[in-house]
Amino acid sequence: MELAEEISGWIKEQIEGAGAKGAVVGLSGGLDSSVTAVLCKRVTDVLGLIMPIHSDPLDEEYASLLAREFDIQVRRVDLSPVYDALVRVLPDPTGLPVANLKPRLRMATLYYFANKENRLVVGTGNKSEIMMGYFTKYGDGGVDILPLGGLLKGQVRELARELGVPPRIIARPPSAGLWAGQTDEGELGITYDDLDQILTAFESGATLDFDPQLVERVKRHMAETKHKRVAIPIFEP
Repeated sequence: MELAEEISGWIKEQIEGAGAKGAVVGLSGGLDSSVTAVLCKRVTDVLGLIMPIHSDPLDEEYASLLAREFDIQVRRVDLSPVYDALVRVLPDPTGLPVANLKPRLRMATLYYFANKENRLVVGTGNKSEIMMGYFTKYGDGGVDILPLGGLLKGQVRELARELGVPPRIIARPPSAGLWAGQTDEGELGITYDDLDQILTAFESGATLDFDPQLVERVKRHMAETKHKRVAIPIFEP
């Protein structure tokens, strides 16, 4: 549990350094948000927000399960009516642009509670997702700190086992919940296991024993989403 202690200690330092009283985490019923919430719970007061937007009922069921298991206070804010109202006034509300409204509405809600209760918004993204740019800019990417940002997906899964996250949550196929039946691996076109191995090889300079087209896909994703990982460019006259 050494890694868990290190991350939790870091979370505590970040919250105390900001003069905040605790953390707020969006609970999706998935692996990453569960691990993040549990790590926060070890060292600070944490509020878990369940924010359905026409979501799979299992999302809320698993989020509630996690909250009960680890005694995490929860509030439910149904954002479906807000989403519906916004979609009604937008031209041609289809595809990824409209799907990305969901994480952006959740981000705004998280910051509402953060501002109201003097908390930091603790993000749930992991290194595998971040390197692929697999997050919504100013949506789930709009956070104050990222405790799992240095861990690959496989490392997060192992940490979840050590922390005692319910097996049903660990085994659940990762999904951003952007639309019915959507999965992370399906959208990325690569399994997290393969992605983690490729990213590790990139960092170590090791020889890659993978389909060249798969490796090229990862490189392309990383290049095309670089703008998500850097500070906003500022023109200096």
